[in-house]
Amino acid sequence: MKIIVTIALITLFLISLALGAQNQVVVHFNYLLAQDDFQLSTLLGIFFATGFGLGWLICGSMYLKASVTQRRLRKRLEKQNAELNKLRLESTKG
Repeated sequence: MKIIVTIALITLFLISLALGAQNQVVVHFNYLLAQDDFQLSTLLGIFFATGFGLGWLICGSMYLKASVTQRRLRKRLEKQNAELNKLRLESTKG
């Protein structure tokens, strides 16, 4: 399934790149500190890459946080299971 999704994303990216390369319209862009004229395909590429990077960073940080939480809970579970087994052994002896 991962391979199919990866191939689909690469295909969509290549199609958008090919269509964007043919779009040579120059637009006037006002940004925070200045203004300039850019090709529309360049602006679209910059914003696409920025959005992709930000999305990757946000999802990566959430995944890292979930992994750390899972690791901590797993250790806690192992510790509680060991304590429970110890108590069960003590109750059968006594």
